Amino acid sequence: MRALRTGASGMAGQQATVDVIANNIANVNTTGFKRQRVNFQDLMYDVRIAPGTKASDQTVNPSGVQIGTGVRVASTPRVFTDGQLEATGKATDITIEGDGFFEISLPDGETGYTRAGDFNVDLNGNLVTGDGYYLQPQLTIPDNVEQLTVGPTGQVTALIGGATTSLGTITLTRFRNPAGLLAVGRNIFQQTEASGTPQQGTPSTTGFGALRQGALEKSNVEVVTELVRMIVAQRAYEMNSKTVKAADEMMRTANEIAR
Repeated sequence: MRALRTGASGMAGQQATVDVIANNIANVNTTGFKRQRVNFQDLMYDVRIAPGTKASDQTVNPSGVQIGTGVRVASTPRVFTDGQLEATGKATDITIEGDGFFEISLPDGETGYTRAGDFNVDLNGNLVTGDGYYLQPQLTIPDNVEQLTVGPTGQVTALIGGATTSLGTITLTRFRNPAGLLAVGRNIFQQTEASGTPQQGTPSTTGFGALRQGALEKSNVEVVTELVRMIVAQRAYEMNSKTVKAADEMMRTANEIAR
């Protein structure tokens, strides 16, 4: 009975939805986190009578007979809308207002990209992520800095001995299809063929967001919205389970008749 597998595919799909929602809610306080959604596709159809098939010498069948076989998860794209800003007052906390990613170097030599701007200074004065990965281009902050300033265009300056010294510039990277980036954890994404090639640029220029110092971008997860989606997924799961139960009862009835 096809309904058993069709209902089971629906239950599996709604389970995937709950899994994605659970991950969104779990990361509601993760800096720079971007929520995911689930897209579905229907599966192959059992075409018993194709539309347009002749019904008689003068007529054709207007719609045919097509019976679906279920559903599958097609994709789980990320939604890269901006999250709310939280002022921290910390000089090395930097947020991106608009499009773009910070580029960082990973221990294996690969390049990663992140929206989380909660940077720190390591023992050598380098600006690094919470895991110690270097921001690229690499910035080194001297010990005797009296005041550190990061401008909207990425220009980093320091007040040393009453004089202003330029330390470098923070650049941003953008992708034509950011939803195609590969999430590897630790607030880090990596390039894929789907994302397109990275395009570097200066903050506050066309296509790139501006930088704001002393603030962080929070997750763009809306808890109330996610809870509503979870309720809908639960109800859909229940309805699919009833489909399986109905198919089982029909099979039991058929077996009893055979006896």
